[in-house]
Amino acid sequence: MNQRSSGSVPGLFTLVLHTHLPWLAHHGRWPVGEEWLYQSWSAAYLPLMRVLRTLAAEGRRNLLTLGITPVVAAQLDDPYCLDGMQHWLANWQLRAAQAGTLTDLRDFGMRECAAAEQALDEFALLWRHGASPLLRELAQTGTVEMLGGPLAHPFQPLLAPRLRDFALREGLADARARLAHTPAGIWAPECAYAPGLEHGYAAAGVSHFMVDGPSLHGDTTLGRPVSDTNVIAFGRDLQVSYRVWSPKSGYPGHSAYRDFHTYDHRTGLKPSRVTGRNVAPEDKAPYDPQRADAAIDAHVADFVEVVRARLAEESERIGRPAHVIAAFDTELFGHWWYEGPLWLARVLRALPEAGVRVGTLSDAIDGGYVGESVELPPSSWGSGKNWQVWAGEKVADLVQLNNEVVDTALGAVDKSLAQATQLPSGPVPRDRAADQILREALLTVSSDWPFMVSKDSAADYARHRANLHAHATREIADALETGRRDTAERLAEDWNRADGLFGALDARRLPR
Repeated sequence: MNQRSSGSVPGLFTLVLHTHLPWLAHHGRWPVGEEWLYQSWSAAYLPLMRVLRTLAAEGRRNLLTLGITPVVAAQLDDPYCLDGMQHWLANWQLRAAQAGTLTDLRDFGMRECAAAEQALDEFALLWRHGASPLLRELAQTGTVEMLGGPLAHPFQPLLAPRLRDFALREGLADARARLAHTPAGIWAPECAYAPGLEHGYAAAGVSHFMVDGPSLHGDTTLGRPVSDTNVIAFGRDLQVSYRVWSPKSGYPGHSAYRDFHTYDHRTGLKPSRVTGRNVAPEDKAPYDPQRADAAIDAHVADFVEVVRARLAEESERIGRPAHVIAAFDTELFGHWWYEGPLWLARVLRALPEAGVRVGTLSDAIDGGYVGESVELPPSSWGSGKNWQVWAGEKVADLVQLNNEVVDTALGAVDKSLAQATQLPSGPVPRDRAADQILREALLTVSSDWPFMVSKDSAADYARHRANLHAHATREIADALETGRRDTAERLAEDWNRADGLFGALDARRLPR
């Protein structure tokens, strides 16, 4: 079908990108640690910003809804991480130059050198003050809608309500400080939901959030107010989303695309294409940019037709214009799927040309793509669409650890703040030890650690990180509990050198 002559279709299409990594700064480098941050930054975040700025310069608006979790935003603004990224990009350029001296990698090395040089130039020009100025500009010009979220990305259904509310409100405040506005919507960590969360969202001023398709019983064509609130749940359309990111048939597995898993061990670069699902690494064919470019065009055309068909079918089924949402991890585009950013740029141009209206989640609310209220079940976007990844037998020890650490943290902070209120009249002073206790407790309960254990993805690193932050929480809390405030403050200062994110976090705002 000719996209330009195919006619418009009813409804609205929304692309939602969820950007998240755990706090990695100061916690190892390779194979898990800061390298993960710098790989994602160079391969996904830099190209995505390039795509969005280019499309904005073309006058395009309301392109997508972009979630940046507070923990990622903190790292993309952190001076230590910015300096580390500069060094990483320069090292990439050196490795590419080395590849260019090797007979079998000469052409590939030249291309990599050019890409590294472009990244270095862009980083020096645009990124040296962090990501927030760039994101703020995209939001203020209406290029994207930003989503917020709770500090440190906790699995909210399992978190004590007081800390859950604190994490959400502080997360929204963190976003406001960086973006100069408070996002109306959030990406609920892991799309996790438990009955009653909507009341906390409403109290914090959140108007909408994301769930996975099965949470809405597969009917994701309209946003739904949850229970007796005006907070709207939007669901990911799995049929459309899996067209891109299916382990069995998704686009990134195409034979022409760069292979994520195959390295040249002399340079640490990835010069091969997928070639075939059962082809050994040493037998992979060299990457061919022209072959990949043709595959991108084919997959853009395919996705556009999938979206058109889905909008038409769902609009006819419900008797009114439908809303279709495709949602992905941002890191898919560039980090996991090298060609992803180019595909993204082309598809965001092709959809309107093919008669598809593209807009954000807020556009959907404004356009009336909202149905009747719904009661949602406990759910997530993990395996089984339930809580098993974060609460199953494999991570029972982490669930227990989290509960114990949160109890310890809340008890210590309550006691410390109560003592401060008994001081002579005047404002209660900032309690840096209490702040660091909450900071470390939130890092302990990050949803990343049980996910990595359940999926057996760097499980040892994940358990080490959870227990490390738990130890920090207990160590500072114990010093406070035993009346050694000077020791508690010294310990807090020491731990803050590694875990100094969320500098505005203030324990005095913890719900009493």
